[in-house]
Amino acid sequence: MPRVVEVPEYEVHDEVRVDPARTALIVVDMQNDFVKEGGTLVVPDAEATIPRIQSLLELARGSGMRVVYSQDTHTDGDPEWSIWPEHAREGTWGWNIVEELAPREGEAVIRKVRYDAFYGTHLDHFLRIWGVDTLVICGTVANICVHYTAASAGLRWYDIVIPRDAVSALDPFDLEASLRQTAFLFNGRISTSEAIGARDGNVYRSKVEEAAAEAQGDVQAAEK
Repeated sequence: MPRVVEVPEYEVHDEVRVDPARTALIVVDMQNDFVKEGGTLVVPDAEATIPRIQSLLELARGSGMRVVYSQDTHTDGDPEWSIWPEHAREGTWGWNIVEELAPREGEAVIRKVRYDAFYGTHLDHFLRIWGVDTLVICGTVANICVHYTAASAGLRWYDIVIPRDAVSALDPFDLEASLRQTAFLFNGRISTSEAIGARDGNVYRSKVEEAAAEAQGDVQAAEK
């Protein structure tokens, strides 16, 4: 029997300012198979998020943020195709990132085999080298690859920002539940694409630095 489940409220920030020198925009799986008509696993609202993601790309490129794309990648025998219809077969049209959001020269494209863009990839390595501690994450699918990438980032103490109008899901409940979990479990900031901006001035103290300082304090206390 169907039942109604309400997603608990979460804060949607009216304004989010990030330090571009320490922030990366992560564009998750905006590939033809998920976005465009004729794709094998189209997310209903994904194409409608393209203008929002374009505005985020404009902000990132104009302010000097790093831009990273994840690209879901599968080949023959991939066990994920026993869960979902065949999708994102390497080298096909459906595997390609949509033309409107095409990566530019010098922007990283991370090929991933699971939902999490950190799993089995060099993403964390690159972010640490770049001095990044804040991630603005957009793309699709909100409660699958966006969510597990955000969760994996949170477990690594990155600050997380998700513009809710720049992510999409197969079902509205999935979108809302994912955003609430990100805000509740990882103190992620949920906002909108228009509310996110780059800021100048003093660099803020991030959770990565706080955790490192706390660990150093524990070591010093133990040595006394």
